[in-house]
Amino acid sequence: MKQAYIYIITNKRNGTLYTGVTSDLVKRIYEHKHKLTQGFSAKYGLDMLVYYEIFDNIESAIEREKYLKGKRREFKIKLINDFNPAWEDLYDKIL
Repeated sequence: MKQAYIYIITNKRNGTLYTGVTSDLVKRIYEHKHKLTQGFSAKYGLDMLVYYEIFDNIESAIEREKYLKGKRREFKIKLINDFNPAWEDLYDKIL
């Protein structure tokens, strides 16, 4: 079984947030960092990985992504603060 991930990226501490899902976290964040995909993240310069969760399957990850997208910004900020209080870019740690 292939792992899946949900992630939150931003452009700065307490900045704009984007929540996504992927089966290849390293590749997906690379795409965000190098603006290889057009859309919300490229438009707002979102390329700092500040939060992620790992799942055993894509279905569970998609379910969690939908749940998080339905939550208020404050909920997501708390998740990030609990997981990554310094809001550091975690990309180098997942390589």
